[in-house]
Amino acid sequence: MCSRRRLTRRANSSGEAMEETNRKPELNQAESVGEGNAVQSSAIPPDELARLTDDIISALKTVYDPEIPADIYELGLVYRIDIEDDRSVKIDMTLTAPGCPVAGEMPGWVENAVRSVEGVSDVEVNMVFDPPWTPDRMSEEAQVALGWY
Repeated sequence: MCSRRRLTRRANSSGEAMEETNRKPELNQAESVGEGNAVQSSAIPPDELARLTDDIISALKTVYDPEIPADIYELGLVYRIDIEDDRSVKIDMTLTAPGCPVAGEMPGWVENAVRSVEGVSDVEVNMVFDPPWTPDRMSEEAQVALGWY
């Protein structure tokens, strides 16, 4: 496996959101050691990886929970985004509640939004409910939009 960009919303072991000092998701490089112990690096140039990251986040910010006037990224519904070397994108996300009325539709909305990003080859959206979503995962922007701040 070559290195990839992973955008992660941090949570502690009990699932509570940790304070983020920087809204920009962190970069994790997964290293692979092949024959001769050579470390492989990402096949995606750093400038393109940065553009893809920004464009994917922008695309996610176009998807709204119809019952809440804030986008899914600022609500903290996106737990993880992996950008693979083949430019495929894997997203782990959740819902505000497992019984959300748009549970069957929202993954398709997310897939369509991210698939529209130039350079993305494929998109896989996984719905996860562990850890469960809590309002603590919302950004200040989402809290202001909801009048909670």
